[in-house]
Amino acid sequence: MRYIVGVVRIFVGILFIISGFIKLNDPVGFSFKLEEYFSQGVLDLPVFVPYALAISIIVVILEVLLGVFLIVGFKVKFTLWSLLGMIVFFTFLTFYSAYFNKVTDCGCFGDAIKLTPWESFTKDIILLALILLLFFGKKYIAPLFRPFLGKALIGLSLLFCIIYVNHVLNHLPVIDFRPYEIGKNIEDGMGVPEGAPKAIFEYSWKFNVNGKEEIYVTNGDYPTVDGEFIGVETEEIQKGYEPPVHDFTIEQNGEDFAGQLLQEPKLLMIVAYDLRKSDLDAFKEVKRITDKALENGYKVIGMSASGPDQTDALVANNNLGFQFYFTDETTLKTIVRSNPGALVLEKGTIEQKVHYNDLDELVFN
Repeated sequence: MRYIVGVVRIFVGILFIISGFIKLNDPVGFSFKLEEYFSQGVLDLPVFVPYALAISIIVVILEVLLGVFLIVGFKVKFTLWSLLGMIVFFTFLTFYSAYFNKVTDCGCFGDAIKLTPWESFTKDIILLALILLLFFGKKYIAPLFRPFLGKALIGLSLLFCIIYVNHVLNHLPVIDFRPYEIGKNIEDGMGVPEGAPKAIFEYSWKFNVNGKEEIYVTNGDYPTVDGEFIGVETEEIQKGYEPPVHDFTIEQNGEDFAGQLLQEPKLLMIVAYDLRKSDLDAFKEVKRITDKALENGYKVIGMSASGPDQTDALVANNNLGFQFYFTDETTLKTIVRSNPGALVLEKGTIEQKVHYNDLDELVFN
């Protein structure tokens, strides 16, 4: 039993550290996921939406520290109860998401590892079982280091988390797991490889045959039935290939200019997913940088999900030398974790991407 507890202790601790660090690398992205959970269509807790970022930071740092606590063997009773509370909460969320099909990705491992709701729930059930095993074998969880060294490791872990999260909040995630990372081509990301699996749907056709309702199941073909058609229900039984980049458009007046703009040899995108939440003071620096880009022969565009009244007012108030296009808000949040943020592209390939705090780092050749 001692060896089993020892192995499980290290495994669970490392898993919590990895899971927490991935989200620590992108707390803004995790806050978007929490906002999705808090929305009226899911848990209906809109009061927590304004605090989603603060909650995400607390949760991810706690997740990392509990993993360190477990491995070090610090305050075992407190650590196990905290781990149990956290995994019970996450298990409830993932079950709710899976059963009611509310949130299609729990965000457990950020954008690094995508899990379906049922995969996330299964993972949490396994973790719950392992943590319960640790409860039964807690007498075998002894400190690995002397008290001073153990506390020093915990203190360094906490300091690292605070410094790291402060850095990624004021700049961008150090590791970019999204399909819009530097070096990726957006058009290539929208493509579907030859031979990629296609979605398979099952159709349940309802007919009135001789006064009796009967159901005929096909994979798409309309059944040959001597009866009156009532209705049909469709179920996706096998998902098809989904390109890493989807729902990407650059629209203006209902027309999509993405194909045209992604062929520009010198393109600067200013991304602001919601101008109501943007740091409007940053647009003074945006003005300076975009003017410099225009002088160097760059095509400059703005991309936002805000309406034309807001974008036109922003352009006028800051005397900006470019126009805004409409793009889906979720897509813009995925492109860059900054509001506003900036990307430099060469024929659709992302060459540079920065937070608004780092606009002065952009280089225009």
